[in-house]
Amino acid sequence: MPRSFAFVLAGLIALGVSPPAHAKPSVLVEGARLHGANGMNVGPDGRLYVASLLGDEIAVVNRKSGSIVDRLDGSDGVDGPDDLAFGPDGSLYWTSLLTGNVVRRSPSGDITAQNVALGVNPITFSDTGRLFVALDFLGDGLYELDPDLSAPPRFIAGNLGFLNGMDWGPDGRLYGPIWTQGRVVSIDVDSCTGAVDPEAECDLRTVADGFFIPAAVKFDGLGRLHAVDQNGEVVRIDVATGDTEVLAVLPPGLDNLAIDAQNKLYVSSATDGFVVRIEPDGGVRSLLPGGLILPGGVAVLSEGGAETVYVGDTASLRSFDGDTGEPLGVERSFLGVSEMHAPTTVSADGPDLIFTSWFANVVQVYDPATASVLETYSDFATPLNAVRFQGDLVVAELGAGQGAGRVVRETGGGRVTLAPMSVPSGLAVDGGALWAADWATGEVLQLVSGGATLSPPLEVAAGLWQPEGMAVDLDGTLLVVESGRRRLLRIDPSTGEITILAKHLEVGLPAITGTPPTFGMSGVAVGPSGAIYVSGDKANVLYRF
Repeated sequence: MPRSFAFVLAGLIALGVSPPAHAKPSVLVEGARLHGANGMNVGPDGRLYVASLLGDEIAVVNRKSGSIVDRLDGSDGVDGPDDLAFGPDGSLYWTSLLTGNVVRRSPSGDITAQNVALGVNPITFSDTGRLFVALDFLGDGLYELDPDLSAPPRFIAGNLGFLNGMDWGPDGRLYGPIWTQGRVVSIDVDSCTGAVDPEAECDLRTVADGFFIPAAVKFDGLGRLHAVDQNGEVVRIDVATGDTEVLAVLPPGLDNLAIDAQNKLYVSSATDGFVVRIEPDGGVRSLLPGGLILPGGVAVLSEGGAETVYVGDTASLRSFDGDTGEPLGVERSFLGVSEMHAPTTVSADGPDLIFTSWFANVVQVYDPATASVLETYSDFATPLNAVRFQGDLVVAELGAGQGAGRVVRETGGGRVTLAPMSVPSGLAVDGGALWAADWATGEVLQLVSGGATLSPPLEVAAGLWQPEGMAVDLDGTLLVVESGRRRLLRIDPSTGEITILAKHLEVGLPAITGTPPTFGMSGVAVGPSGAIYVSGDKANVLYRF
């Protein structure tokens, strides 16, 4: 053995870290190339620009091949982009839903930003170069902006019911869908007087109704209006009569559309991350395939020896065959419609599943056999994870402010704090033992032993970099996704010895502004077969070891 290697080995042993015994990760499932596809537009260069809010980027796509030729990211001022538009001078504008900013990138690359309000979402230009944005979900209103983002925003109307993806009509009116009302409307923006009641104080007309959840509209070069509905329908609307024609039916969760100079439609999916092109004859071609968009928690249920792997994918719950990776099902979460709310983490609870959603601020118990929500808890403070422990619900809460994180136990006698933590993340259970990881401090702590709460908790491991999902392996050791170093670790809870099982995993996608630092929170679970499943939130993959 070379002396230098022996020296390093001795150092590892002294630190309680075993030499690497790497398992070769196998990608069981490959997901989408984007972390959800949102607003789109064809740029002056003829390329398709696609905003990805969760991916914190704007992808520049070749419209013929579907290849991503460029990505605009944080170095370009991008921060959670939701929709985008091009100005008359070729400047690219985008909205950031969770920061409230509208950002302009000039043709020379100069960046200018203006804060409008939280929830700023759709954006469009009039034919005369006027700039309009609206608020959704975190606010409700319509504004006109100075294209230079210099003068203060002009408030036009509020209480619209979430005016979403908008476009300027050939008749000089603003067209857009009302998310909560199942209709598409047009507005004379100059008739509004800062209306509290836009129906009474604006010239607002219903163009078409009867939609499920209309998400966006666009006019083509022939003056025809098109809309996408969250139920998967792509529709052409006769503005004069309100009649609709379904051009294509795609998977649910559609977000936006763009139209090129040849009147070809491009449709994006927020929940699946795909982008497709719809030809004038109705043919559909995939440009960017869809699938997993932000895989988080993982749980395994087994029946008859077959393992089904469930993945919380933020906008959906997805299930896969544990051997082949074949998709077995997908349950999508629709804001304000579905009982299931945006699952970020998933854990097994007998034949059921436990979800947490920091986005919807809920913890839920779900029966996958009947696709029904059995229990919903909406009074936890930003829940990041949850497991069943000795019949009780144990939840990792981020809390409402810095230093407010904790792990709590829901008992028949009320809620009990098991331990304060900075950013509680992974939770693992084995009989009467309970462990928790702290993403911020890098610790793994044992909170309960033999059914008794430990005070203070027992430190099992320290010095980890952003530990996320945890699970107990069949031999009683802990499996931990160390997202900061992109590794899967095995920790002996009795000795603290750490073994590196896998390296270079595509985990640790950075959080966008306004979200918990754990963001997708890559998970790990073990099946009865001994197979280990890990979600890679950075590359939208599911690994199997």
